[in-house]
Amino acid sequence: MRVLISSGIWPPEVGGPASHGPELGRFLADRGHSVRAVTTAGPGGPEPTGYPIRASRKDRHQLIRYPAATLTVLNAARGMDVVYATGLYSRSALAASAHRVPLVLKLVSDPAYERAIRLELFAGTLEEFQAVAPNRRVALLKAARRWVLGRAARIIIPSRYLAEIAIGWGVPAERVLVVPNPAPSVNGSTSRAELRDRLGFGFPTFVFAGRLTPQKNLPLAAWALSRVAGASLVVVGEGPSRAQLARAIAQAGVGDRVTLTGPLPRSEAIAWMRAADASILTSDWENFPHAAVEAMAAETPVIATAVGGVPEIVQSGVNGILVPPRDPDALAAAMTRVSEDDELRTSLRAGALRASERYRKAIVYGTIEAELARAAAAGR
Repeated sequence: MRVLISSGIWPPEVGGPASHGPELGRFLADRGHSVRAVTTAGPGGPEPTGYPIRASRKDRHQLIRYPAATLTVLNAARGMDVVYATGLYSRSALAASAHRVPLVLKLVSDPAYERAIRLELFAGTLEEFQAVAPNRRVALLKAARRWVLGRAARIIIPSRYLAEIAIGWGVPAERVLVVPNPAPSVNGSTSRAELRDRLGFGFPTFVFAGRLTPQKNLPLAAWALSRVAGASLVVVGEGPSRAQLARAIAQAGVGDRVTLTGPLPRSEAIAWMRAADASILTSDWENFPHAAVEAMAAETPVIATAVGGVPEIVQSGVNGILVPPRDPDALAAAMTRVSEDDELRTSLRAGALRASERYRKAIVYGTIEAELARAAAAGR
């Protein structure tokens, strides 16, 4: 089977969407399939893979960037049996239609909502966006979403929460398949105690790893930290909200207790999570966050806002603690509990490791492989 993986983000950028494409590509290549990838990247280009990858420069003006990315995907899709799109949705749909190639789409959010947020056309929640009477520009975004999803033979969604929303858009339920994000492989050769010593964790430490975007609402973590005596926060990653986070850190007066590492290789990011007392997820909205599954594979509990599909992963009191969104006091109280209660930390770590067994790569990627093969066969 000849598979094109289309992704809008790729390592060295961090976050779940960046890691999914390369990992699935390696899995498929190891299974004997012919794999090609297409993405966008900065001047340094994407990290190399064991299969061909084409990249369109994303640091150019949008009048050049958008048509250039479209041509890149169009050329990459030629001769493929199936296109698997985790991003670049409209370009992938155009390419699949132009070459009469089946499209399997992985939906990790509402693309119309995320575009409306970026363009400052809407400021409410994901749920509110579904019901809002759209203005003309929002209506166009929703129409584009319908067109793209209408081109897909199969839509893979990581959470039941988002699957129900997508069906509400008119996507036929029989074309939707819920497949969770996989847990990463974690190097356990170095003990947690050794990692904490190497990283200088002599105090309660919480870690966030992922893209710094408005969705993640990381200023909430800074304000909560100001209410937790003696604790520290490590933020691993980069993104457009870094300046906003830096302002919140300064305003909260916790600059001496926050470390911004910038982007790190995934293995290093997971090492930071493994050493932490808990992973922090302060999002205003989520589908099925990779970061939560990664933390659990690292035997680290997750303190998270109870939004979207997060409660499908985090069971409060079992493998983490759920708190209401945008509530720094509730978040601080959860962080304090984890900091002060050794028995609770031990119990949550054990629960996190048990939970990660549900997300083994062989199961998750094997399911996606079967769906790609089914679509490719139907398209012949």
